Amino acid sequence: MNQTSGSKESNNSASVPVSAEAQQAALEPDASPKFGRLLAVLFFAVMLIVVITFATEAYYSN
Repeated sequence: MNQTSGSKESNNSASVPVSAEAQQAALEPDASPKFGRLLAVLFFAVMLIVVITFATEAYYSN
């Protein structure tokens, strides 16, 4: 039981700083590009709907 506690302590003390740094480094760069990518996809989807709307209106109005 001492070995398990000792290994947990060493794992926790070794993994906490690495984990915190990894999470902070991973969250900041990943959060912005994903949001930007989502924003770009939504913008292009709306623009596609607008183009289809104008195209069908022009096609069926004649």
